[in-house]
Amino acid sequence: MNGFDVAGFNLTKEEFHLISSLVYEKFGINLGEQKRTLVIERLQKELRQGGFSSFKEYYDHVMQDTTGQALLTMIDKISTNHTFFFREEGHFDLLTAEVLPKTLQKLPGAGQDLRFWSAGCSSGEEPYSLAMTISEFLGPRINNIIPSILATDISVTALAKASRGVYAETETAKILSSLKNRYFVRLEDGTWAVKQSLKKMILFRRLNLMRRAYPFKNKFHVIFCRNVMIYFDAPTRQALLERFYACLEPEGYLFLGHSESLGRSSSLFKYIKPAVYQKVVSG
Repeated sequence: MNGFDVAGFNLTKEEFHLISSLVYEKFGINLGEQKRTLVIERLQKELRQGGFSSFKEYYDHVMQDTTGQALLTMIDKISTNHTFFFREEGHFDLLTAEVLPKTLQKLPGAGQDLRFWSAGCSSGEEPYSLAMTISEFLGPRINNIIPSILATDISVTALAKASRGVYAETETAKILSSLKNRYFVRLEDGTWAVKQSLKKMILFRRLNLMRRAYPFKNKFHVIFCRNVMIYFDAPTRQALLERFYACLEPEGYLFLGHSESLGRSSSLFKYIKPAVYQKVVSG
């Protein structure tokens, strides 16, 4: 059979190759054969709303759109944005017990920046979890140390939700009640909004990780890039790791998802704990 048919839309092998090649070229995401059904399910609404009769017609539209908006919409639909507060809780425990104390020891003194990057921040749960963890650790010292979190993603829809900082009751279920009451306010409709005191620590921006160079003035002490590289092939992952290495302070930390591993033979990073690595300083 040459095509997959879901909900009335047929995706031929040739059409899937066109779309998957475009997604890989522009965003580094490797859509294997097992993702064909996902592509149909994620894009079928776009075909209906745009009045396209085939995926080839939709692909041609994306390629011909000189504004680039159609391409952004396509990757917005295809990219997965499942996350939740304090996902992989052990990472946040390690931040408090080891990473933050050691990092603060290296800062010259008061008024120094403590820089984090949440790369692939999705709808904001990760950077807000980081912000709560850092705030709790610093306590009154937050007036002397200036923590900042850059939170980036490829999805404009996810970033819009993250910037808004409003979550349903079910989405905040994993947050300790003490933290929720300290950093969130309950709205009349039953949702929870992040307080401004926490939001001001975070800068949300759209960024394609496939850029050859990143527009950062300063290096980061910690980078979180969890459950992102599972969509990349080996050469793309290696190139990304090299860029992360260049963006980290000496002996800075890199957190990955637990389904992602560098092994223990990486020349760039040394193994600390499962899915946690530290930048190797040469010489």
